[in-house]
Amino acid sequence: MVNFEFYDKHNMVAYLKKPSGSEGFQEIVDFLNGSHIRYAVTTNPTIYVYLIKKFWQIATVKIVDNGEQEITATVDGK
Repeated sequence: MVNFEFYDKHNMVAYLKKPSGSEGFQEIVDFLNGSHIRYAVTTNPTIYVYLIKKFWQIATVKIVDNGEQEITATVDGK
């Protein structure tokens, strides 16, 4: 049986509000609030250590032409 240990470092949520002292970030907050990625940065899913380790067992990292790293993995046949 797998031990589904909770990994809190991957469960961080963004709060897309405009408190005082955040001048200069207003446009970024507006963009994120109006974007389709808003859900991804404001939802708090449960992510388990087992699943992270399983992903990295099947993932490969290679350096592409521009020098950046690319991660490739097959998950559920895709």
